[in-house]
Amino acid sequence: MDMDGVLVREEHLVPGADAFVAELRDNGIGFMVLTNNSIYTPRDLRARLLRTGLDIPEESIWTSALATARFLEEQRPNGSAYVVGESGLTTALHNIGYVLTERDPDYVVLGETRTYSFEAITRAIRLVEGGARFIATNPDEKGPSREGSLPATGAVAALIERATGHAPYYVGKPNPLMMRSALRALGAHSESTLMIGDRMDTDVRSGLEAGLQTVLVLSGISGRETAERFPYRPTRIMGSVADLVGRTLDPFGGEEPGGTPG
Repeated sequence: MDMDGVLVREEHLVPGADAFVAELRDNGIGFMVLTNNSIYTPRDLRARLLRTGLDIPEESIWTSALATARFLEEQRPNGSAYVVGESGLTTALHNIGYVLTERDPDYVVLGETRTYSFEAITRAIRLVEGGARFIATNPDEKGPSREGSLPATGAVAALIERATGHAPYYVGKPNPLMMRSALRALGAHSESTLMIGDRMDTDVRSGLEAGLQTVLVLSGISGRETAERFPYRPTRIMGSVADLVGRTLDPFGGEEPGGTPG
């Protein structure tokens, strides 16, 4: 399941999310909380969720930073990277043995940060021009704040792409690669796994492309009318995860999952 808009919204618990998670545990159903945000480590996110009343273990949190690290470890073990990002990303890369450097890195890796430095972006542009491969943790163009929208990884990646002529490879949602890496971390199979999200363009799309059944909840970004504008549909539309309480062993109530979304 996605985190923001599904379990929490603006640092507050989505009503019923605690009961939903408790029922998953009671029924022995494994789960993974996903986020495209690469700023925080799983430990940071666990602490954030605890403040809302949700107790989610670190090993049940999968970020775009972890997915990016897993991808780079498979592509080029013990490589090097110039990173524009924060501790969630740098820690993930350190943990796979990557060297973080400004001198001839194998990759430029762009993630989320609270303060995008013009100097850091300029350095990234020059390194990509010099031959470094361009990776971005996720394509989200903007994120929320109390004051309004903030530019996010996708917007800054577009700037670097426009300056260099080189498009990044995005690892996070909607790339099904992130979903598959989360499935491996969970020890699950797509045929018996459900993706719950609040965004059609990332959560539902990535679940669909990874072969999962999908539930769009209306407690976050996408509304019912938004869903109708996309060329693909979720398996079901529900108000929130609270609608799944009492149904975690049989989310669709015995109905054929390929039917009309509710």
